[in-house]
Amino acid sequence: MTMGKPSRRQFFKIMGATGAALLVGRGGASASESHQVNNDTLGMLYDATKCVGCKACMSACKRVNSDYGSLSYEKASFDTDALWDAPQDLSGSTRTLIKLFKESDKEWSYVKYSCMHCQKPSCVSVCPVSAMTRDAASGTVDYNKDACIGCRYCQIACAFNIPKFQWEKAIPQIVKCDLCKNTNMVKKGITACAETCPVGAIMFGKRKDLLVEAKKRLQEHPERYNKHIYGEHEVGGTNHLYLSAMAFNKLGLPILKEEAPAEFSEKIQHTIYKGFIAPVALYSTLCFVAVKNMKRQKTEENRDGEEHK
Repeated sequence: MTMGKPSRRQFFKIMGATGAALLVGRGGASASESHQVNNDTLGMLYDATKCVGCKACMSACKRVNSDYGSLSYEKASFDTDALWDAPQDLSGSTRTLIKLFKESDKEWSYVKYSCMHCQKPSCVSVCPVSAMTRDAASGTVDYNKDACIGCRYCQIACAFNIPKFQWEKAIPQIVKCDLCKNTNMVKKGITACAETCPVGAIMFGKRKDLLVEAKKRLQEHPERYNKHIYGEHEVGGTNHLYLSAMAFNKLGLPILKEEAPAEFSEKIQHTIYKGFIAPVALYSTLCFVAVKNMKRQKTEENRDGEEHK
């Protein structure tokens, strides 16, 4: 027995059932694939209460990575109170930055900006050509200038506004900290900023050891610190952790949820595109509508032709 072609209503029922089955199937899988923090990755703990604002870490970063990352020395400018002479933000020439924030004569603090090396980095998730990658063992978020197409999706996706584009360069690239992956880490097993800091404001090591140290400081000196380790849970956890006396949002660090945006967006993408079923269903629907419209148009043309005879 030959089966007839399905009606439009039957067609949409089939497509709807296929989509529903796909969504239900992914629902069970996504729960088991939820993001897990790896505390054996490498990172840094920055203690703002120890920092003296000497900018030795900035100089060391530029000196060690200048050949590899084209980090030139840029002209500095004073802040609005004319208290602090430094670049205003991270840029295509600066991977590490020390800034000064002042609330009052008694409440002020330095803060260090550099890549947070997220456990679930949004920049890696959105990059369409894998120019941004994350090493599973070390946790380092790295950038490959040879793969980059200059779309700058990583800039938009980063919750911390870290990646910067070299607008002034004829052949530009994205600039961000890579934990001295190809420079000081290879030679000495430590980042240049952590090695250089004269007061121990930057501690380098495994994330689990950094967390132990941070919690120890909070317990031993509760009066000194804001009782929170910034980066422990934000956006799924970061490998660059912070301690501070001031509230972190007063230091320019955003208030963020614990769920990683990349994890949420990838669940949606994987649900829609797994097995390419949903795109096929979409294009099948469009083809069905297009063919039907063509047949209708042809029928109307034939009818008009008969009326003119």
